[in-house]
Amino acid sequence: MPREIVFLDAYIPAVLLMFVIGTIAMWVLDRFIAWTGLYRYVWHPSLFRACLLVCLCGGLGLTVYR
Repeated sequence: MPREIVFLDAYIPAVLLMFVIGTIAMWVLDRFIAWTGLYRYVWHPSLFRACLLVCLCGGLGLTVYR
């Protein structure tokens, strides 16, 4: 799999695309968790959101650089 993507004659790293996809997925998952009220069981919601973003982007990044 290519590690760069051509966008308007500029090479951008594939990890940037994975970060954008992970951020969108985290936002959707965050809205779902907030809607269901599961944040009542989380000790620190902001830290949970940050860890969720890192886990999603890390998992997506592993698909590119494996």
